[in-house]
Amino acid sequence: MHTVWKGAISFGLVNIPVRMFTATEDKDIKFRYLHKTCNTPINYKKFCPNCNTDVTEDDIVRGYEYEPGHFVIVTEADFESVKGASKSKSIEILDFVNLSEIDPVYFDKSYYLSPQETGSKAYNLLRQAMNDTGKIAIARVTIRSKETLAALRVYKNALVMETLFYAAEVRSTEQIPGLPAIAETNAKELDIAVKLIDNLTAKFEPEKYTNEYNTALTALIQKKVEGKEIKVAPEAPKQNVIDLMEALKASLQETNKKKPAKRGTKKKTAEKAV
Repeated sequence: MHTVWKGAISFGLVNIPVRMFTATEDKDIKFRYLHKTCNTPINYKKFCPNCNTDVTEDDIVRGYEYEPGHFVIVTEADFESVKGASKSKSIEILDFVNLSEIDPVYFDKSYYLSPQETGSKAYNLLRQAMNDTGKIAIARVTIRSKETLAALRVYKNALVMETLFYAAEVRSTEQIPGLPAIAETNAKELDIAVKLIDNLTAKFEPEKYTNEYNTALTALIQKKVEGKEIKVAPEAPKQNVIDLMEALKASLQETNKKKPAKRGTKKKTAEKAV
């Protein structure tokens, strides 16, 4: 794994030197844009329409548009001046909380943390203490000049840092258009819906879920590379519209067929037969 950041976990007066690694990777298939006429990759240029000229990185500054067409220029020195007391190389633990208190909507990106040469003992201590208490840490960290909130937790035998969105960055559900108001539900429909959920309840095993679109797209690309003919899949038949209760009953019946028999069922049946 490639180290993306080096610093330390600040835990009270204890400093734990750590290295950071990206915990996830994007498996999306990447495409290049080509010129349709000759299949040459397209280049993108930075161009100033006012001066009618190409520009280089040295010609570019950052500006904040405070009203349409009006900008205030912010320099690197300006960015440095507002860092203040921000500890750019420290994951500063602020609080310890229960993981169940954090809704998944707040989670952004995941990073693995491993101790540097002198941090193994303190790393192990924090990991064990968090395991024993069942708590996770809320911390503040600066990555690539951006200060962010984060959660530190134990995942298997490693400390994992999850960057979090601030509360102000999570949109209110009141902004969702067309969201139905909470109302009384039909008791029979609710009973069947609960049974359907029970039938579909399983232990979470991430390995069993695969990206079917990516798999099919990879196979298609491979066939094109090999010069094979591509066959278009037939269009899925349209479903007849049925009412909610009928849909629930049909779904429950289907999942009942797939639901494994509970332990002890065969034994009880055998006893009755005797």
